[in-house]
Amino acid sequence: MAESRTARFTPESLTRRPGGVITVETTLRHFAILTYAVAPEALARHLPARFAPDTVVLEEGERALISVVPFYDLDFRLSWLPYPRFAFGQTNYRAYMIDRETGQRCVWFFGTCLGSWTVAIPRYLWRLPWHGGRFSFDCAWSEERRRYTRYALETRSEWSPTKLEFEDSGRPPEALAGFPDLETALVVLTHPLTGYYVRRDGRLGSYSIWHDRLQLSTARCVHARVPLLEKLGLVTLEQQATPHSVLIQHETDFTIYLPPRPVQ
Repeated sequence: MAESRTARFTPESLTRRPGGVITVETTLRHFAILTYAVAPEALARHLPARFAPDTVVLEEGERALISVVPFYDLDFRLSWLPYPRFAFGQTNYRAYMIDRETGQRCVWFFGTCLGSWTVAIPRYLWRLPWHGGRFSFDCAWSEERRRYTRYALETRSEWSPTKLEFEDSGRPPEALAGFPDLETALVVLTHPLTGYYVRRDGRLGSYSIWHDRLQLSTARCVHARVPLLEKLGLVTLEQQATPHSVLIQHETDFTIYLPPRPVQ
């Protein structure tokens, strides 16, 4: 296993690189990162040998980290065209790992749930492990308080039905358990720019993104039910009530560098 080492935001990681013809820009609203600490060996079973779980040491011992990341795409569009734009809910299910070949921190995607007919494009054209779903966001943002007064989400999906409810503190995190310092925690949990996954044809695939440093607040998990995590043998339904951390940001802009590519 690869215990979490100190990490820093760098000029390179905070600089948007040029994209190609089908690079996508989107504004994400209701962006949240719900993170769980899991047994490293349980996560390792899902990863190719090339990757090692990125771990932290908690009171209960060494643990790997996985996250459920829901948000609402406001205006998904090609970076060089103002239209067409698409709006839909999306949730990524991911784990944090280290590439043994490069030493790079990156994420593993178990899959993505998308609330739009456009899910057919990544699913069938690029063989991504993306699945359809219907999203219901019940969120109220207070501009005056600079926090959510309500954050709830339900996703109806055969692959990953999910129900989440958070209580936003409106306060930025001061520390996150298991990390040597706050900046390391934020780099690991909020700023992975390269992701890998098993394509629907069984090959290893990858794509990359970019976004500026996030300005998140901490939140309390009121309710979480994510059967997929129990099905994967990572977090039981009972354990889902006590995550490692919950972070929320009202809006942020993302760049997605497409097309994704097969790695082997």
